[in-house]
Amino acid sequence: MPKARGIKPVAQNRKAYHDYFIEEKYEAGIELFGTEVKSVRAGTVNLKDSFCTVKDGQLMAHGLHISPYEKGNIFNRDPMRPKRLLMHRREIAKLQARIQQDGLTLVPLSLYLKDSLVKVELGLARGKKLYDKRDAAARRDADREIDRTMKEKFR
Repeated sequence: MPKARGIKPVAQNRKAYHDYFIEEKYEAGIELFGTEVKSVRAGTVNLKDSFCTVKDGQLMAHGLHISPYEKGNIFNRDPMRPKRLLMHRREIAKLQARIQQDGLTLVPLSLYLKDSLVKVELGLARGKKLYDKRDAAARRDADREIDRTMKEKFR
């Protein structure tokens, strides 16, 4: 059977873009068990309120909810267990230094299948204040209004 090619998005963390300024993006693999992979392929993943930590040189994702596979019975794992993310040691050390020095946080932005492998897109993020969120909402509404008037004008 040939391997699947390309990128297939499974889940997005839209709340992260609302709550944080994303400064850099990284790609990491994720260590999953068989029934978890089947659940990811079915699309039963929730990235909301998830975050990553570095402990003992290992990158861990917390709060990443992968629902139990319906046909998995005793092989199902705890859906909220911390999941290990796979990156090169140098990259993890660099991320840990940025997190400790600059006060940034590491947030999973999306989960996708890339050539039949499950990957996580991580964002190095800085928290938004309430006025930043209001400003972003106002800008989004203004852009929407401009698009609406341009569409009516050129009809």
